[in-house]
Amino acid sequence: MRTCVIIPALNESRKIGELIKQARSFIADIFVIDDGSTDQTARVARENGAQVLRNERNLGKGACLVKGYAYALEKGFDAVISMDGDGQHSPEDLPAFLKAAEGSGNALIIGNRMFDPGKMPFVRILTNRAMSWLLSLVTKQNIPDTQCGFRLVKKALLEKVNLVTSKFEMESEILIKASRRGFKIISVRIKTIYGNQKSQINPFVDTFRFLRFLARELLRRIKRA
Repeated sequence: MRTCVIIPALNESRKIGELIKQARSFIADIFVIDDGSTDQTARVARENGAQVLRNERNLGKGACLVKGYAYALEKGFDAVISMDGDGQHSPEDLPAFLKAAEGSGNALIIGNRMFDPGKMPFVRILTNRAMSWLLSLVTKQNIPDTQCGFRLVKKALLEKVNLVTSKFEMESEILIKASRRGFKIISVRIKTIYGNQKSQINPFVDTFRFLRFLARELLRRIKRA
């Protein structure tokens, strides 16, 4: 199974180099989507062996993922693993995703940090659990950590869903559309890493976006019924 890693990144020049070096010990093809960074993220990524796709202005994580997915499909990859560029995902967990995907029908595999949230901020734990509960109901599948950006998506799924959101809610959009298409979603345990990283997620603004997106999806479902 030919697999690549995509890493959306915004001003992550301090972290991105080491992340790429470690990830390349497991997977050779790394694509960084530089979301209009004003620092040296693109240069550091290239110096450490990644190919860089650059947005001239900040478009949002969802837009970066869509761009990365499209590029991976264009290049003929069978699966795409997304990782955050801020060091909160450990490349040592990459083999767990590959093992879960190899020779199976699992088209979407999500990292699960919630069995041991560690130093995850309390407000993030609460919002994550609430969102995961709601999305598990909507998708009719047990997804304990729906907000985790460390995930593997297979070509078969990417070719059948049209992703339209551009911010963090895109990670919820793909879950709903995957379940609607009949794809199974499974989880693998990963490390929970929280240090002095500054998250790009605003718990209040992005929770509102998530709820607005979810309401629209449910309304569409009601209209179709």
